[in-house]
Amino acid sequence: MTRFTALLLSLLLWTLGAQAEELVASVDRSHVNSGETVELTLETHDVTQFGKPDLSPLEAQFEVRGTRQVNTLNDALNNQTHATTRWIITLQPKQAGTVTIPALRLGEQHSQPIELQVLASQVPDTPGQLTPVFIEASLDHDSVYVQAQAILTLRVYHSVSLFDDSSVSPLQIADARVEQLGEPRTYEKVINGLRHGVIEVRYAIFAQHSGVLDIPAQTFSATLVNTQPTTDQSAQGPKSGKLIRISSSASTLTVKAKPAEYPADTPWLPASSLSLSESWNPEPDRSQVGDSLTRSLTLKAEGLSSSQLPPLPATDVNGMRRYPDQPQLSNQSSERGVIGSREDREALVPTRSGTLELPPVEVIWWNTHQDHLEHSTLPARTLHILNNPSLALDTPVGNVPAPALDNGQLWYWKLATLILACTTLLGFGLWWRARWQPAILRAAQTGPSPRTLLDDLKRASQANDPQATRQALDAWARQQPETLADMAARFVPLSDALDGLNGALYSETGQSWQGDDLWRAIRAIPTAEHTQDPATDSSLPPLYPK
Repeated sequence: MTRFTALLLSLLLWTLGAQAEELVASVDRSHVNSGETVELTLETHDVTQFGKPDLSPLEAQFEVRGTRQVNTLNDALNNQTHATTRWIITLQPKQAGTVTIPALRLGEQHSQPIELQVLASQVPDTPGQLTPVFIEASLDHDSVYVQAQAILTLRVYHSVSLFDDSSVSPLQIADARVEQLGEPRTYEKVINGLRHGVIEVRYAIFAQHSGVLDIPAQTFSATLVNTQPTTDQSAQGPKSGKLIRISSSASTLTVKAKPAEYPADTPWLPASSLSLSESWNPEPDRSQVGDSLTRSLTLKAEGLSSSQLPPLPATDVNGMRRYPDQPQLSNQSSERGVIGSREDREALVPTRSGTLELPPVEVIWWNTHQDHLEHSTLPARTLHILNNPSLALDTPVGNVPAPALDNGQLWYWKLATLILACTTLLGFGLWWRARWQPAILRAAQTGPSPRTLLDDLKRASQANDPQATRQALDAWARQQPETLADMAARFVPLSDALDGLNGALYSETGQSWQGDDLWRAIRAIPTAEHTQDPATDSSLPPLYPK
């Protein structure tokens, strides 16, 4: 078993090493016109490789226009850095059609082949386009549905050198939302045997109303590099250039209304493709009551921005609590335009064991590529929730149904109510009778005798226990003819002893308190003058004076 584990570990490390040393190939675009160039990027993380990739397999179908190397250092997750080497190769296809960039080798590494679509393009024949700098604008469709995507491509051709101050006026269209698709691209194209540099800018246009949408002309401005020789004294400094401004032609776009067969109560989603997927963390195969499950629903549409995607249906299932999270919106630019993505995440907590049925999730959309209505659906899912032995679920008080009372239980309630009413009437009658009885003297106080209370006080004080002494002192004082405060006011030793007792009770000196002083003061209290028994004291004159 140990040998088998070591074999698996070695295979895993070899696989990770092979992936780390792979030569990755990519292109900046997969569709080009004939005469245009494309950039091929080869990337490796293997710092032990030296030299350059073998580009000889490219010579059959491509003309290599240039090669440059870029070395970078990136921070890894474990606070380590790894080196990355890139070779950027400018290629020009030699023929139209489907052309394959073959696999290239760098030492023991090799890249994967890549297919290119090279479209045959016509040479511009208008006189204005044969000037050193000219511009053209094109739409990928002549008509689109309302809120669907239309791509405007702006290309600036120049056969002369330009400074880096070139700019294109911002595209602003009334009743339409415009998004630029990535950064401007630069490449080369041969026109009438003359090599031109190309600056390409692409926009995604979303018309908000049906009808005819006017797309204004775009203005390109740049400074030409002056290549003419000069004998001026300023020839040693930077050469000045000529500022040029050129404009593209305006165009129109036909915007169609929403089809009549599209459901009226459904969000309008015109897209060339749409996908719906879900993921769980963790997988709900062995879930228990009280477990937290995160369900992620992802809606991805090609030809729509993320702001156009509606919220996905919530998971509303009896026996499961739901805690939704904020949606994650993102946009990605591709050769076919905007790819909008919306991810709705929610935490689901089962509250009971058994089988829980999750309903299917359906999204209705309009396929603009095939021009018909489509439904993308996630099938229903059944979750089997197990009991959690470490979790005791308490049913909320508000959800406990009131027990039904049968006739026997109802009879007991009636009898108890009758007895309560009778005792209430009896008590009221006795109280009414007592009101008219003559007042009688208060009975003698019951409880422990004064001698017993005095003995308790003696034992507590001699035991040096402040808490027990205080309780015994209060019980003894309640049976005296005067209050403890009165006795302390007329007998100073008792007052001092009480101060010592209170200090021991409410400070940290309680363990060192001695009760002998208090006991001697109690025993030495003088008898108060004019002290009367509360039982016999009365401020009223006698009823039968002598």
